[in-house]
Amino acid sequence: MIQSRGFNINTQNLKQEYDYIIVGQGLAGSCLALELMEKGKTVMVFNDSNGNSSSRVAGGLINPITGRKMVLTWRANQLFPFLKRFYRNTERKLGTKFYHEIPIYRPFISVEEQNEWQGKSAETNYNPFVKKVVTKSEKEQVVVDPFGGLLLNGSGYLDTIIFLEAVNSWLEKDGMLVNEKFDFDSLNFIDDEVVYKNIKAKKVIFCNGVEIIQSNYFKEVKFRPVKGEVLKIAISPTLNKVYNRGVFIMPRNGSHTVGSNYNHKDLSWEKTEKARAEIEVKLQLLLLKEYKILDHKAGVRPSVSDRRPVLGSSSKNEQLIIFNGLGTKGVSLAPFFANQLANNLINGTEIEKEVNVNRFY
Repeated sequence: MIQSRGFNINTQNLKQEYDYIIVGQGLAGSCLALELMEKGKTVMVFNDSNGNSSSRVAGGLINPITGRKMVLTWRANQLFPFLKRFYRNTERKLGTKFYHEIPIYRPFISVEEQNEWQGKSAETNYNPFVKKVVTKSEKEQVVVDPFGGLLLNGSGYLDTIIFLEAVNSWLEKDGMLVNEKFDFDSLNFIDDEVVYKNIKAKKVIFCNGVEIIQSNYFKEVKFRPVKGEVLKIAISPTLNKVYNRGVFIMPRNGSHTVGSNYNHKDLSWEKTEKARAEIEVKLQLLLLKEYKILDHKAGVRPSVSDRRPVLGSSSKNEQLIIFNGLGTKGVSLAPFFANQLANNLINGTEIEKEVNVNRFY
């Protein structure tokens, strides 16, 4: 029996046929389900509501300028306009608010960096994302910024928990969700059909993050999971923008999310004092205000060796599809590449080489 929001569904009695079975309802699975259904396809989504989900732990930051060297994030000029349209349209469809536009302020670490950005801000690629080059400290004195900083456009955050719960409710209302851990041993391939217990589909799509590593599928993909931890803190008064240097400090629902660290060795889902201390050291180097820690969470992100998403069909069985490897930028990557995968599945349009799973074959 499967429990789903207060009532039970007997999987053995589900004898329906669907176009696609989607395993996982994190950012990848949710965005793909939305895209496929928008294009007129039927899906059955399996979501382990009691399992771990990096999408639910994610800070949800949408940041066009990243890294220590402050470079334009990969494919920003394509991804950012697309994600804005996608999340805005989905808000209207689901009747729920979860996408928030908010400026990001990145303090400069030197006069040289300030000078560099006064020139770079006029460049075609960077200009859409630069609101202002600030040449002196902010009056509010929230963070350490003796050389001013870069105020960004096109930035914001996705409240991932509200987004995922809204999609979950919408799928359930349409009878396309089962809150159950997917049993790989119950998956069979009969002729040109995928059969899972009594459910039939044309293809099965794995959007289940690091869980895919525990299966016998897509072993060729060079997964390199990364653990990240975030803090929830209180600052008074609540900040009106995101501050980002070493760590990000993001106002969110009356509190603030601070993160994140990166750990490729400890892949447990347990929060650690070591990570908390590491984040706090960076936070105290940036923040001038007093704060109080309210919560601390950990998650394991599904990254791959070349830090690019992975999507497409298995070389061994075209009925097996993967959409994974979104890593630390899932909120920004998921909408665009869910659309690309949906178009490939329905219309046969090509998947870009840089993200195609066949790069590992």
